[in-house]
Amino acid sequence: MEADELIRRYAAGERNFTGADLTRAKLIGANLAGINLWGANLTHANLAKAKLWGANLTHANLVGANLTRANLCGAKLNDANLRQARLNRTKLYGANFSGAYYDRSTRFSIGFDPISQNMRKV
Repeated sequence: MEADELIRRYAAGERNFTGADLTRAKLIGANLAGINLWGANLTHANLAKAKLWGANLTHANLVGANLTRANLCGAKLNDANLRQARLNRTKLYGANFSGAYYDRSTRFSIGFDPISQNMRKV
């Protein structure tokens, strides 16, 4: 799926994009609050400054994704793959990271502790 198709369908009221393939999608600053991207492939997607509060990213593949300055408040990232992802200056209040994967190259906001969020280092 192309980024512009996702944005068009979201604007039309659709919220369920379970399993969507958005590899390398450019969604910079997109307003996707409450979207369901359960199991979606967002490998190397650019979601910088995206508004994803309340989004369901459970089991999503976010390897190498850019989430810099995104708003993930209240988002579900359970069992998401965040290896090599960039979450610098990302708003994470109330986000659920339980079981999510990260590695030594994953970048988090200052003060964020992945261990206290029940994340798994691989």
